[in-house]
Amino acid sequence: MESHAHEKAESKLRVGFVLSPRFTLTAFAGFVDALRLAADEGDRSRPLLAHWAVLDATHGPVVSSCGVSVTPDAPLASPEQYDYLVVVGGLLHGGQQVPVRLMSFLREAAAAGVNLVGLCTGSFVLARAGLLDGHVACVSWFHREEFAAEFPDCRIVSNQMFVADRDRLTCAGGTSVVHLAAHIIERFIGRASAVKALRIMIEEQPLPARTLQPEEVVSVRSTDTVVHKAMLILEQKLDSAATIDELCEPLGIGRRQLERRFQRDVGLSPAEYRSRLRLERARWLLQNTDLDVIEVSFECGFHEGASFARFVRRGTGMSPRDVRQMGRRAAR
Repeated sequence: MESHAHEKAESKLRVGFVLSPRFTLTAFAGFVDALRLAADEGDRSRPLLAHWAVLDATHGPVVSSCGVSVTPDAPLASPEQYDYLVVVGGLLHGGQQVPVRLMSFLREAAAAGVNLVGLCTGSFVLARAGLLDGHVACVSWFHREEFAAEFPDCRIVSNQMFVADRDRLTCAGGTSVVHLAAHIIERFIGRASAVKALRIMIEEQPLPARTLQPEEVVSVRSTDTVVHKAMLILEQKLDSAATIDELCEPLGIGRRQLERRFQRDVGLSPAEYRSRLRLERARWLLQNTDLDVIEVSFECGFHEGASFARFVRRGTGMSPRDVRQMGRRAAR
């Protein structure tokens, strides 16, 4: 116990985690593992340079969205003892059931000048507590409309990995959490520790906040539940050569009926929608990655380079390489 207390006292960085009900396990695990790797030499996992704790906001174990539970190990008290409080968001379906006492705790932390972090949908929790007023928030494109509808006065971005706006830090979730963690580690412990943590996690060197977040492929909106499910299937299987008939099977609906509902709902056929998806994905991959053109063609469901080139030229009036060069010129 004395050794652990000494390690905590020597820490340069103190982080408290607050887990929302049905929180995203990947976001929590990625962030805390970056801290673990940065806090000690090699992979010894001693909390020497950083200390972290999971605060008890729900009086007991918290179940993640995948069913794995995490048991808190510190009381929800004394926010000023932490440099950062990290709120890990959970599933939005049915509303996030966040305890009232947690909202009060976060407001108390803000008043004490503690840095507040929202991982994934943790930005919703901070916004509901009124703690993103006057700040820019990073939200995943997947949840952008929901966030904008609930918080119309909040400034949001959905095209970069994370935002560090003074004492409020938010990120889209996924692998962006480890780069936000590295940003904080670099500030408090040093760049060498941040780079080391990411290298052990087989990630690139710390990426800046402005690094592009993959955006939604197209902006077509659906009000028909079946059509919306079909859109998700089409996007998930964009690299597949499956026919529209085969994609209809999990929906329990025939091709003609799906085509009628698609046309009525969004003014496109399923095949036309898939073609749009493929073109936009091709454009994004060409302009934002260093994948070979043939690799991009595979990602977009083409298994022969010439047909992919013809497809891109029909849609953009340019060859795939010209599309890539145009994106690079725009970035410069």
